[in-house]
Amino acid sequence: MGAMVNVNGRVVDQEHARISVFDHGFLYGEGIYETLRTYNGEPFLFDRHMRRLRTSASMLSLVVPIDDAQIAQRVRDTQVAAELGSDGTEAYIRILVTRGVGELSYDPASCPQPTFVVIVKLQVDPPEQTYEDGVAVVLASIVRNHPGSVNPIIKSNNLLNNALAMQEAVRQGAFEAVMRNYRGELAECTTANLFIVKSGAVWTPSLASGLLAGITREFLFEVGRELDIPVGEQVLRDEDLFEADEAFLSSTTREIVPIVRVDHRTVTCASQALPRQGRGAHCGRKKTVAPCSFAFRASSRRTSRPRGMRRTDGGRRTGCRCGRHWARTFEP
Repeated sequence: MGAMVNVNGRVVDQEHARISVFDHGFLYGEGIYETLRTYNGEPFLFDRHMRRLRTSASMLSLVVPIDDAQIAQRVRDTQVAAELGSDGTEAYIRILVTRGVGELSYDPASCPQPTFVVIVKLQVDPPEQTYEDGVAVVLASIVRNHPGSVNPIIKSNNLLNNALAMQEAVRQGAFEAVMRNYRGELAECTTANLFIVKSGAVWTPSLASGLLAGITREFLFEVGRELDIPVGEQVLRDEDLFEADEAFLSSTTREIVPIVRVDHRTVTCASQALPRQGRGAHCGRKKTVAPCSFAFRASSRRTSRPRGMRRTDGGRRTGCRCGRHWARTFEP
């Protein structure tokens, strides 16, 4: 079944979804969005995504026309229409808010009513081989937006910056592109945040490096604190990625994906990169890959778990830190 689309409260299939060609989201890219996925049919970390949606909207002086409860209801209605979530299937959800229909003008006053769209389709995870063998990334020549132009904190519909960088990755047969900021520091991937592991500590570029405040990124800080694994922010450059013990990317829909190659250079595997409890876990796989040794398992003592979340491993603390198993541990 294809996607179901909710346009301003009306649910239709993707073939019949319509917005005006005079919508400023189409004309000028004036809009914001959030991408979510479900576990056991429930949108994961919904409240956090809504907070970020409203932060993005405020930075564009854009009004989100309905409250969070109404947004949740529209998501549910669209999910039911898509027949996803009740039979073991999971949903990919995209929520978009645009300036709305108006004149051929940059004046926001010409758009009296924002457009609110919810897209729901089947969540398709990357192939298992992606998590087993890891992926290649490239360092893009395209520079991440300067915060003084279109601030990367805004999750904007205008994704030309990201799209151009991703085109470089596609041309080189890579899974993702890593973007630098105007100072030459590593920022993020086109659709994911970037992490490295060095000497048992986990590092990711700070928001000051010009990147989106990823929801999964934020969550990894919390789980790292629970497991007493240092997770911090610092300025990262090319050599930090090349010399990392491990590297991975994080995103809502792909969870944690190990990086094993950067610009045709192999990311070093250091068997002593993490404490003993984090190494040597095969997770039932045919082989262990280097970045599989870091991703997070929560302990049964977790007290800060978001509402509606439960453990799926019987509450045991284990040595497995496989990225794939991390996400499954946190199914709501």
